Amino acid sequence: MATKAVPNDLSVGEMAKRAGVAVSTLHYYEAEGLIESWRTPANHRRYDRRQLRRVAIIRVALQVGIPLREVREMLSGLPSGRAVTAADWAKAGAIWQDRLRRRIALLERLAGQMDHCIGCGCLSLENCPLYNRNDALGAEGPGARRWEEAQD
Repeated sequence: MATKAVPNDLSVGEMAKRAGVAVSTLHYYEAEGLIESWRTPANHRRYDRRQLRRVAIIRVALQVGIPLREVREMLSGLPSGRAVTAADWAKAGAIWQDRLRRRIALLERLAGQMDHCIGCGCLSLENCPLYNRNDALGAEGPGARRWEEAQD
């Protein structure tokens, strides 16, 4: 006799299709502690439909450059075993507010200067705001030092 499915339950295939990710991605997220599943008596993996929101948050966070480690930290602050309330989401998401504001400022700065730096064609080392004579900024550490200053 088949086990009666609970209305909120999704099989791994249904979950993957609904979330827009590969089954292997769900398995990876689960192994990383980002989402949870449970097993039926027949050992079939099932997901509560509420896990879809977690997958959506993970995907958006990754698209804007938030590392999985930080996603895990945020999601760990959410309750399990009950529906997550708007207040729960607001509290958990608050830790990203400053980071996202800094990222938005950096993206706006980049957008405002991209056409100049890529398409100007001036080849003027005296006028270029990004020129780094003799790699003087290398002593301050790796990466694009002038761009990273915008984040501080």
